[in-house]
Amino acid sequence: MTEKEFNEIINDRLKKIVLTLRAKGKEYASNDDRLHNFKRAAEMLRCSHEKALMGMLAKHMVSIMDMVDEVEAAGDNPYPMKLWEEKLGDAINYLILLEAIVKEK
Repeated sequence: MTEKEFNEIINDRLKKIVLTLRAKGKEYASNDDRLHNFKRAAEMLRCSHEKALMGMLAKHMVSIMDMVDEVEAAGDNPYPMKLWEEKLGDAINYLILLEAIVKEK
């Protein structure tokens, strides 16, 4: 992969991060607290906000791992790039949200 191709991936991902986190913020935030869902989940599960987020992230990571396993078993990529982008983007976004939780404390 060339430097130019790699930089295009970075720029595309950064745009998607901004669009997704802004759109989902309106969907999942409550009372102007962008991290509301993680705090509420933490209350329900009686755990920290970080652990609540990690539980939600685990679902996405399992999905990615299953895809990676399938690629390894098949010897090629049976999944459309759009699906990879969605799943990887979800994981990246959850890590950004984890950073927000840590910084808020």
